[in-house]
Amino acid sequence: MALQHPIHFRRRAVRGFTLIEVMIVVAVIGILAAIAIPSYRDYVLRGQVVDATNGLAAMQANMERHYQDHRTYATADGVTTPCATTPASGRKVGSFQLSCDGDPTATAYTLQAVGSGPTNGFTYKLTHQNVRSSTTSAWGNCNSAWVLKKGQAC
Repeated sequence: MALQHPIHFRRRAVRGFTLIEVMIVVAVIGILAAIAIPSYRDYVLRGQVVDATNGLAAMQANMERHYQDHRTYATADGVTTPCATTPASGRKVGSFQLSCDGDPTATAYTLQAVGSGPTNGFTYKLTHQNVRSSTTSAWGNCNSAWVLKKGQAC
């Protein structure tokens, strides 16, 4: 004679996920997010820093062209220095504002790019002698080079 199990002992097919399985997935997603989000933010910042360095290089070329034509970086012979020709609003590149750090003299100038918005706290400078310096709130400071990414040595 075959044994018959009562109805209350029959197992139904299990559907769905257990709480443990859901918690493991949530933990894995949390760990990945903790690693990925800061890395992505640094990646985006590196892309925005290019605006500052390209803008400073273009402004440096304008200053050198002015010097070649007038033998001074300052305003001379009724010709305004490139630091003052474009309105400040026109010297905005990406999230960086380009300007001269002080007034250019006959033989010297210092250009700067100051970040705003996502690049707030980032300042890059370039002198007439091609000396580069950077002050960054997230990546450190350097008096002899531009810091272009997190962890870069000066």
